[in-house]
Amino acid sequence: MSNWGGFLWIIFYEDRNFGGRHYECMSDCADLHSMFDRCRSIRVESGIGCFMVYEKPNYTGNQYYLRTGEYPDFQHWMGVNDSISSCRLISSGPGSFNMRLYERIEFGGQMMDLVDDCPSVMDRFHINDIFSCNVTNGNWLFYEHPNYRGRMYLIRPGEYKRFSEWGGRSARVGSIRRIMDY
Repeated sequence: MSNWGGFLWIIFYEDRNFGGRHYECMSDCADLHSMFDRCRSIRVESGIGCFMVYEKPNYTGNQYYLRTGEYPDFQHWMGVNDSISSCRLISSGPGSFNMRLYERIEFGGQMMDLVDDCPSVMDRFHINDIFSCNVTNGNWLFYEHPNYRGRMYLIRPGEYKRFSEWGGRSARVGSIRRIMDY
């Protein structure tokens, strides 16, 4: 697959090591089930941006952040199985990043501003849980554990009144990273 005019491509393969039937995509897709039965390897072709892939349709279930590169089997994208059912294109580029974090639902309690990466929410803000947030600029990743480990969640510009709105299973956020063009 070649890069056409700077577009970003993601190619899903049914077999490991880029074998079997494949499906090419260059935009958001809420339901990939009609395209393939399973996904055992992925290629993300060069371009500006990256993709978030999801285990379930409609951008739900476990989420995996994929930058340009090759992922010959699901362990290479930290997947727990070969189920990929939706994907979302994330445009990244230069610009400012700004997010407000809250210790209670619906923007209640202590408010904390964030403009850069945070390897440990506990070390910086002395809390373990983020119950709501408001993103004014940039795309971000929340991680369950410090140092960018564990389940991840894509946080795009907008208001999230409770952790379930970003797909979180709990309010636990251990670290936060900006999605930048690397």
